Amino acid sequence: MDHDVLIIGAGSAGLSAALTLGRCRRRVLLADGGAPRNAPSGGVHGFLTRDGVRPAELLRLGHAQLAPYPTVSVQELKITGLDKIADGFRAAGTTSQGHAWVGTARRVLLATGVEDLLPPLPGFRELWGTGVLHCPYCHGYEVRDQPLAVYGRGKAAVGLALLLTNWSQDIVVVTDGPGHLTAYGRQRLRQHRIGLHEEPVAGLVGGAATGLRCIEFTDGTYLERKALFLHPPQEQRSPLAASLGARLNGKGAVWVDKNSQTSVPGLYAAGDTTPGQQQALIAAAEGNKAAICLNEALTKEQVSLPYTAA
Repeated sequence: MDHDVLIIGAGSAGLSAALTLGRCRRRVLLADGGAPRNAPSGGVHGFLTRDGVRPAELLRLGHAQLAPYPTVSVQELKITGLDKIADGFRAAGTTSQGHAWVGTARRVLLATGVEDLLPPLPGFRELWGTGVLHCPYCHGYEVRDQPLAVYGRGKAAVGLALLLTNWSQDIVVVTDGPGHLTAYGRQRLRQHRIGLHEEPVAGLVGGAATGLRCIEFTDGTYLERKALFLHPPQEQRSPLAASLGARLNGKGAVWVDKNSQTSVPGLYAAGDTTPGQQQALIAAAEGNKAAICLNEALTKEQVSLPYTAA
């Protein structure tokens, strides 16, 4: 095997795993496939000792702290294929120069994350990470006491709006058409003085310099808001887990056991790729945990080999 562990994805989970495995003196290849999900965000919040750091700076620090560990190699590498072989995995991909690459590893850790599927309306993609936000814990404090909107329908929209009441008392749910709210859901919104707009949305008005200014409806009316929160559907950024037949949950996340291993022996996963809360600090912790489990599995395999006299 070329490597003990191939880590695919170099965000918080992948970098954290590489650091821990480097300290275990494991031969690690960290395949950096590009910008992480939080790249458009102005800052990473709630990350102990790094609150408010820009995403690119957090990654720079992570890469720099791998430098002292000679067994860790980092490459700009897009892994496009992964096959199970007798002693581990064979991976194929493309380098940043466009050259074909093939390598083998005893174990693989997927830290590829997810892709947010935003509404196909003007302004949502352009304002993603600045005026269009997904996580109150990551961004709520920065827009506290401001007029906020929640985009969505049904029980999920009501729950997100109620969650935001600790950050602002000026909240409106925007359903972009019939909201499919129950009578109880509508009652809870009224109780907490949360507005409700069920008119179809034409798009968002704002820009990089001004942020979100207002929501435009198809009837020509506008609603001024400072930020809009939503929980968009997601899909895996990489098809590698599915291509190997790994088990996914009902939301498309990669299932893992208590040791961070997927349903495919030897294939591990951490960070937003797996179920649960999605924050950079949590992803880093999951990467650390996966690395410990990987090292212990590899050690167990090594010490169980038959002894051969020199």
